[in-house]
Amino acid sequence: MALDPYTEGVRRLMSAAYPDVGGAVTDAAEARRRHERARFPRGPNLGEVRDIVIPGTPDVSARVYRPAAAGPTPPVVVYLHGGGFVLCNLDSHDGICRILADGTPAIVVSVDYRRAPEHPYPAAVDDAFAAVRWMHAVGAAALGGDPDRIAVAGDSAGGNLATVCCLRARDTGGPPIRFQLLVYPVTDCLADWSDDPDGQLMTSRHMRWYVEQYLTERAHGEQAYASPLRAGSLAGLPPAFVLTVEHDPLRPEGEAYAGRLAADGVPVQAHRVTGLFHGAFGLGALLPAARRCEDLACDALRAALSAPHDPTTPTPTGPEADRMSQPRRVGR
Repeated sequence: MALDPYTEGVRRLMSAAYPDVGGAVTDAAEARRRHERARFPRGPNLGEVRDIVIPGTPDVSARVYRPAAAGPTPPVVVYLHGGGFVLCNLDSHDGICRILADGTPAIVVSVDYRRAPEHPYPAAVDDAFAAVRWMHAVGAAALGGDPDRIAVAGDSAGGNLATVCCLRARDTGGPPIRFQLLVYPVTDCLADWSDDPDGQLMTSRHMRWYVEQYLTERAHGEQAYASPLRAGSLAGLPPAFVLTVEHDPLRPEGEAYAGRLAADGVPVQAHRVTGLFHGAFGLGALLPAARRCEDLACDALRAALSAPHDPTTPTPTGPEADRMSQPRRVGR
């Protein structure tokens, strides 16, 4: 289904501001400078928004969102932003995190993982997983949340990192993750992105450039922690909600991943939103279809995280957690 005229107009405006990576723009620093000029919807006001530093090697910056309606010991959502492993940051996804925090409601912790090409694979994976481990061991309780109700979420490259955290947690004995929300995720870094129908904001050329920055060797793309669709088995992962949009080069691999999850016995819901393009998640203030995406995401998180933890349900166990300190607050 073609984009309606209004949605197409929004896409054209965004395309004009989006750096033509892999084409006119080949330098990552320049691509970031151009992308950071863009303006994004702010999202709802919350009870508290503050920046922290998650201690580790290296330390990882993060931003904490707590809605006034969260109540005592709310669930925690670790959010991993998109941007092809190269672009975007805490500010670009501030509105999305506010929406999820307010709509769940939950404490949302947005992770400022290291980006390629300065920090290629697996640096982003390491940072994302370190944040999830810290959140379960120390962070959730320190922030007033429930360490037994942690979800991971992300869009595009962040969706990749979210589900890779689930894979790594399964493979290493924890921490337990209650749920994964994947919004048009990258699931195969070696996919054949060759079909660019009308109505797309991100193109196949963009995706190929992003992967060139992220992977120092093509062989890395065969690894499950880079391309989760290529994992030998997805059994044992937490329940998932996979959201895709019609006009997106990532739609086939996102839907294939949902199919693989189901085939391997993982409870999964998959939903494709028609008449929408990649990058529209968070634009609900502008586009009704994007608002539908936000509602679906919040509904899925709320349903998965509302039930209290059942102590009779076995959860993965692993080696004793490393000694971790409290979060350090930084200026904002």
